[in-house]
Amino acid sequence: MNELLSSQKQRVLTLTLNRPEARNALNNALLEQLAQALEKAQHDDSVGAVVITGNARFFAAGADLKEMASRDMPATLNDPRPQLWARIERFPKPLLAAVNGYALGAGCELAMLCDIVLAGDNASFGLPEITLGIMPGAGGTQRLIRCVGKALAYRMVLTGEAINATQAQQAGLVAEVTPAALTLEYSQKLAARIAQHAPLALQAAKMALRQAHEISLTQGLQQERQLFTLLAATEDRQEGIAAFLEKRPAAFKGR
Repeated sequence: MNELLSSQKQRVLTLTLNRPEARNALNNALLEQLAQALEKAQHDDSVGAVVITGNARFFAAGADLKEMASRDMPATLNDPRPQLWARIERFPKPLLAAVNGYALGAGCELAMLCDIVLAGDNASFGLPEITLGIMPGAGGTQRLIRCVGKALAYRMVLTGEAINATQAQQAGLVAEVTPAALTLEYSQKLAARIAQHAPLALQAAKMALRQAHEISLTQGLQQERQLFTLLAATEDRQEGIAAFLEKRPAAFKGR
């Protein structure tokens, strides 16, 4: 069975985690397939945005514990997972998560790695690693505290308790809560709206937004202005302004 399903409608590519018997647990093989699919999409001009989703009950319930249990410390030190996560994070185009059901452990970390998270009203997010005698190891502590702030991040990580979709939205982890049956449809529609914009501008904007988490305000403002200036040399910038002035839809070409 293919553990990662792929479908495309217009400029939106949908990648569906497909390990229902394992609650969509993220083993190395599935992460490798996801990284490869995103790398292929990165160089495909027909793809403007990507949506990652799971099934009605599980976005992803965590890492594959059977795979993890077989690794001692030397094996963990040589684990390819950090490189796999880094490859996923390097995807330069808009990346959305459509989350229904449980997004726990590595599943929550994957959702937080995405640029925008839409959640069904049945979704829950958590980092329960502490209950297993371990801790998050794929960005969970670092991204969660940046998403939801100190108080809630400490509570979630140190208790292992999950939060529901409404709490996640109020905390800033989730952009929108939808009826569970419509989560994927809403996410694809949002991705389609995003994908209609100029590709180079989208990539530059995403880069600037991500840098904001890692550098000072002064550095961020400098980076933003540099990217803004570089976009002045693109054909799409000329087309976007001309289309606005001429009151017509823009025809962006990614140049």
